[in-house]
This record gives sequence, C-alpha cells and structure tokens, in this order.
Amino acid sequence: MDLRPHIEKFRKRFAEVESLLSNPKVFDNPQNAQELSREYARLKDLVAAGAIYLKAVADLAENRELLKSEPAESELALMAREEITRLEAEEKKFGQQIHFGLVPPNPTDSRNTIIEIRAGAGGNESALFAADLYRMYSRYCENYGWKAETLDSNSSDLGGFKEIIFQVNGTDVFKRLKYESGVHRVQRVPATEAQGRIHTSTCTVAVMPEAQEVDVQINPDEIEVNVCRASGKGGQGVNTTDSAVQIIHKPTGMIVRCADQRSQQKNKIQAMTVLRSRLLERKVAEEDAKYAAFRKDQVGTGERSEKIRTYNFPQNRVTDHRIEVTLYNLSTFIDGDLDGLIEPLMTHDMEEKLAALQT
Repeated sequence: MDLRPHIEKFRKRFAEVESLLSNPKVFDNPQNAQELSREYARLKDLVAAGAIYLKAVADLAENRELLKSEPAESELALMAREEITRLEAEEKKFGQQIHFGLVPPNPTDSRNTIIEIRAGAGGNESALFAADLYRMYSRYCENYGWKAETLDSNSSDLGGFKEIIFQVNGTDVFKRLKYESGVHRVQRVPATEAQGRIHTSTCTVAVMPEAQEVDVQINPDEIEVNVCRASGKGGQGVNTTDSAVQIIHKPTGMIVRCADQRSQQKNKIQAMTVLRSRLLERKVAEEDAKYAAFRKDQVGTGERSEKIRTYNFPQNRVTDHRIEVTLYNLSTFIDGDLDGLIEPLMTHDMEEKLAALQT
C-alpha cells in the first residue's frame, strides 16, 4: 500500500486542527476543545511517524542502489547492508503506525475506567487471587502515573476480596485496560494446601469506560436510593455513620453499592458513576450483538464468560488464550509489568479493525 496519500491527509488535517485550536473561541465549548486537543495529539504523532517513514523509504532506496554499484565485500557495501537492516525495521515500525492511524479512534479510549474484580470458582483461593489481581492493576496504574480509587469492596476471611470495584483516572486508561475483561484463571499451590497440590481458581474482571451523562440518561423515577451503615474496613468514621449508598436501577434490576467514602453524597456520586458505566457496557453489548460480523469489543459481556488468561505459578508462566501468547515472567507480570501482553493485544485488535475496513 502506498502510504503517501494517507500521510498527506494526516498533514492537512493536522494543520486544520492546529488552526482551530489557535482560535480562543474554540474553548468556549470545553467538550469540543477537548476532542480537538485529543485529535491534535494523535495527528501530531502520525505526522511525525510519517516523516520518519518517508525518510526511511528514501534512504532505503539510496542504500539499495549503492549496494548494487559496489563490490560485495567492499567497506561501503558492508555499511550499506547494515543501514538497510536498520532502515527496513524503521520502515516496518512506522509504516505500521501509519496503517493503524487509518482506523478511527474509539471515543471511549481516552476515558477514565471502572474495573470490577470478583472471585469465582475456588473459594478462599479465588478471593486471594482477586486481591493479587487488584494489586497487579494498582502497580500497573502506578507505572503510568494513573490514579486508582477504590469505590467498594467486600473482603474475605483470609485477606482476599470477594469483590472489589475501583476507578482509574488518567490518559488512555481504557485504551490499554479494556483487554483485561474476562475470566482470569490461576494455577498454583495455595498457602492453605498441606499436601502441595496445585489448585485451579478463577476470577472475573470487568473493565468499563466511565460513562458520561450524555451517553446514558437515567430517569430519577427509575432508581431507588437507600442509605445504610458502612461495614468492614474503613475506620471508625466510616463504620459508625449512615454513609453507604445502594442504588437499584428498576428497569434492569442492577444494584450498585458504594461505601468507601465518609460522605454519603460522595458515595452517591460514585454509585451513580458505576451505574452509568454498567448501563453503557450493557448498551455497547446490545449494539455489538446487532453487528455480529464485526469483532466484539472487550466491553461486551459475552466475552466475560470466556477464559482469557492463565497464570501458572509453578511454571512462572502467563498465557493469553486470545492471541496464544505465552510469557515466562509471571513473577514480574503479576507485579504490574503487563505490557508484554497488552501491547500484542492492542496490535492484534488494530490489525483486525484495519482488516475489517479493507473488506
């Protein structure tokens, strides 16, 4: 594919957006200004990648001509071969970035994200694994400078979590974390296992973009709000006041509870945020079902029933079953070094979307 027309298209649009952002009146509409700023940043990267790509293509042509004109064992020929190897890698890397730039960005990719981790099969061991996953994602958030805030949790007897819900705020959070939705399986010897037998347990992870009010309209008459006394960890101030909030969405039967804040009002705001995100997830899943020919987004609830990843501690192995990639660095992966799988998942997703555009 000749990428020059696409690179030129990116350049023209970049100049247009740059001109729009130079007009102070644009910022009278904060949402529009924010969208233009995101587009500006995306196009800036694509234009820079395009310049590097075109230079690599030109330099490759020069070095290939030089190689033809020089004796095979000459010093110039040796240097040309080394340059060709480097430039071919550069051409491939930045060419792929331009290709992926042809795929329209997902508007939810830049949103803050709500993650729900729930213990599945395996009893106490599953709850302990849920705590491990929470710690893993917390470390990953720290690596990217994202802020993670717990919204609600239900602890188990041995220090794990039967359920934990938290919100992550930062740049491109959903873009990177959306591939974590699904069933996570762990294989290891539990601390409570006297015979040293390997047990298999599971947890479910749901990753949802934070919904905005324009995405999901909630009729006040369709919700029931109850307040109650918080329980569990949180200190005296939390546990002795009626600060916990439970919201029931009558049309769907969804129940959301938030009790992590001392303020009843803050808990209500957080509970409404979670409810909107769950309703947005449901809405996206319903739309996905109408277009079954296209690949379902990871937000889709249908994919949650599938085992997406296995964490095998005895073999220090983590396998993602969607792309059949196995890494033998589970100890660092579980400590928050997730990009070894997230990057290939992002690439795979972009390749599928690009292929769908070209059919």
